[in-house]
Amino acid sequence: MPLLRQLEFAFRTVAGIADPGRLGAPQDVGVAAAGHNNAKPNVDLEETARELLGSLGAARIANDFRVEWNSRLKTAAGRADYHEKLISLNPRLSEYPAEIDRTLRHELAHILAQFRVGRRKISPHGVEWQQACIDLGIADEKRCHNLPFPARTFAALFVYRCPNCHQEFPRVRRMRRAVACLACCRKHNGSHFDPRFRLKPITTH
Repeated sequence: MPLLRQLEFAFRTVAGIADPGRLGAPQDVGVAAAGHNNAKPNVDLEETARELLGSLGAARIANDFRVEWNSRLKTAAGRADYHEKLISLNPRLSEYPAEIDRTLRHELAHILAQFRVGRRKISPHGVEWQQACIDLGIADEKRCHNLPFPARTFAALFVYRCPNCHQEFPRVRRMRRAVACLACCRKHNGSHFDPRFRLKPITTH
């Protein structure tokens, strides 16, 4: 997707308390818990998360905090939702037990960083998150994991073509607005949108 975005004129703007032995791997993760699509809560991880939050001054949100195994996560190791007070973990972490605690703390750092700044918007992996990682005992934490989870691939259902240079642009979703070839707009119209170079569909499904 990033390579295609370079070629188009219009861009679519499309985020030391725990004992590792207590951090349970998901059991029967293929079964969805009632009320949660493809998700199953983990009581031990929730308790660990609440203890960590409480020890770092975030007791106000600790009691309502939840941790779940969510089979909808495919490439991400985990996901944090501050407003829902929820951390979702990829069940495939069970294949890498040593990573469960670190991933939990990585996602908790997002929660803790947002709690500390209140309503102010912050960068997902900015200085606030980095400080939270230090406080959670993972000072050297990286932005992304390097676990060998399979990459998600999507078949291109729609293909568009520039009427001028004939460059083709495969797309997973149908384009809902006027999009022109960036290269041609740059070359012939000073980088401004030009309807002469609007992409035309050549395949649809």
